[in-house]
Amino acid sequence: MDVKVLVAYATKYGATADIAEKIGLVLRQAGLHTDVLPTDSVSDLTLYKAVVLGSAVYAGQWRKEAVRFLGANEKTMAERPVWLFSSGPTGEGDPVQLMKGWRFPGAQQPIADRIQPRDIAFFHGELDMKKLSFAEKLIVKGIKAPVGDFRDWDSITSWAAAIADELKQTVP
Repeated sequence: MDVKVLVAYATKYGATADIAEKIGLVLRQAGLHTDVLPTDSVSDLTLYKAVVLGSAVYAGQWRKEAVRFLGANEKTMAERPVWLFSSGPTGEGDPVQLMKGWRFPGAQQPIADRIQPRDIAFFHGELDMKKLSFAEKLIVKGIKAPVGDFRDWDSITSWAAAIADELKQTVP
């Protein structure tokens, strides 16, 4: 199948990059030609028939490079199938419930509405104290954020497999 898919991501400490790599692996295993790249490394979106875009979330906001990518590529993304994902909350339970109903940054919602993504997913993240700055460690301790890797690889794999199935059925 000659469907070229871009999985673009913005990450701070690598957890979102790992999620993007897993999504890319699942898409490749389904026979889709897939590039997995940081948003800042993507120069020509027209090469791709579909886009999966994800970002780490901090304080309810996407990383600035993901926001920039979303805005700069809005028109092109509106012309092809798009899936969006966020990663961030740590702890047990539904990430949307942990974030009190938050699913996507409000400031970027109008762009998402115009693009009309096929789905918007929200995955648990990872919090590794060894990677944090001193100030970040103080914040984490102050808000008592759960520390560890809470990414649900089965959920991520299932979501990516659903994307692959849809692309194989609908994209020429």
